[in-house]
Amino acid sequence: MKYHNKKCSVFGLTFDSKKEAYRYLELKSMLDKGEITELKRQVPYTLIPAFNLNKKRYREMTYVADFVYKKDGKEIVEDTKGFKTDVYMIKKKLMAYIYQIEIKES
Repeated sequence: MKYHNKKCSVFGLTFDSKKEAYRYLELKSMLDKGEITELKRQVPYTLIPAFNLNKKRYREMTYVADFVYKKDGKEIVEDTKGFKTDVYMIKKKLMAYIYQIEIKES
């Protein structure tokens, strides 16, 4: 559920909110200046793989990062949040546990 966010486009790219689009422009500027490298959007991380149990199929659970980039050689996983849902908080904790990654929120 998106909490009244309106999709918007920048440079032909579609974003879930104006806030996310604005953050992309900031990161793109940092990339152009050489302050960050390897900027990627919508990067999926598997939190729980798909599995079967008692003849039931469970789908995989993923977290999709808004942005992933490197700064000073360190990988940064960033999410543009307006509202932190309970599901997001669980996925954030799983990212920390499984990947040892703390999500940067902007």
